[in-house]
Amino acid sequence: MTSRADPLALEVVELIGTVVVRYHEEYEHAAAEHSLTGTQARVLSLLAAEPLPMRRIAQRLKCEPSNVTGIMDRLESRGLVERRPDPNDRRVKLAAPTDEGQRTAEQLSASLNFAREPLGELTVAQRTMLKELLRQMLGFAPE
Repeated sequence: MTSRADPLALEVVELIGTVVVRYHEEYEHAAAEHSLTGTQARVLSLLAAEPLPMRRIAQRLKCEPSNVTGIMDRLESRGLVERRPDPNDRRVKLAAPTDEGQRTAEQLSASLNFAREPLGELTVAQRTMLKELLRQMLGFAPE
């Protein structure tokens, strides 16, 4: 176990914090290029991976479902998402991207160069090690 006063651990935490701040700044900028807020872009990215019920979106965003309703309303009014019945439970509505929403989510992802470019300078072995270390830190099962 690492001591809280371990200078190396503190430096790593600072570096991770810097990466997070830069990522959020770039994400906000990329979202603004599409006239979206960062949160709207995040929802669109979540839905591009898989249609989700509103409650699950709220859990992923760590917010109240009522907040998600407003976000969804704005995305829906722009033609980026739609609500459809869940084929497994017709009482539940799934949020899903429209074709335009899927394209927008892909463009957003493609425009996030901040991490991708420096990662490209690492070898495959270094990127693999970094991925495994991050997964371990986050408590994910090894692949």
